[in-house]
Amino acid sequence: MLKKGDAANMLEWLNTHIAYWHWLVLGLLLVTAEIFVSGFVLFWFGLAALLIGVLTLAVDMPFTLQLILWAFASVAFLVIWVKSIKPRWKDRSLSGMGAEALMGQVGLVLESNAGRNRGRLKFPAPILGEEEWLFICTEEVAIGDRVKVTDISGNSLIVTRT
Repeated sequence: MLKKGDAANMLEWLNTHIAYWHWLVLGLLLVTAEIFVSGFVLFWFGLAALLIGVLTLAVDMPFTLQLILWAFASVAFLVIWVKSIKPRWKDRSLSGMGAEALMGQVGLVLESNAGRNRGRLKFPAPILGEEEWLFICTEEVAIGDRVKVTDISGNSLIVTRT
């Protein structure tokens, strides 16, 4: 167990031995560690450590103040990320969602399936990188009809008239 004198000695040792470059190294390690950890949290702690490293290089301050500023900056960066930046970064496309992205989508028939079961449709916005898709429909649909995706068969969509 630490005695009162031991804690004071440790604090004195930290004040004299922790330099600006320690914060810079910690910041770089945390930012680099973000590559291996999901969640984009370590990045903000690393960015705060880099900030404290630069601040400590410019202004001499005790280690306890450095720790307090680092904790405050880390939380502030994290709150700014969660409340302001992250919501704007949401992926509004449907890429990467596979079949789930196509199910229930409504498109406009470009090429009728009259006389055959196959035709071509177009979505208002690209889905999985494509605006136009081949479709299969058991009922006859005309150019300009709206159809809804109910299933997928290979590279063709199975649709029904809406």
